[in-house]
Amino acid sequence: MAAPKKYPDELRERAVRLYRESDPKPVIRQLARQLGVHHEALRNWIRQDEADRGQRPTERRKPATSRAVVSSQSG
Repeated sequence: MAAPKKYPDELRERAVRLYRESDPKPVIRQLARQLGVHHEALRNWIRQDEADRGQRPTERRKPATSRAVVSSQSG
């Protein structure tokens, strides 16, 4: 069973909409503080919204290369 959500969907939608419609873009920490949510939660909501809209690649990082492989190739 999934854990219960800490923040209601309505708050998430409102927070992302406020960020998206603001010009200039607000500082995420400040907006999160005003809304009473954790700044990383807001940052993740914004990133997910951008990915859903096709404005951000869904893959965040490329897989890291092992240091041992890199070291053996350079020596």
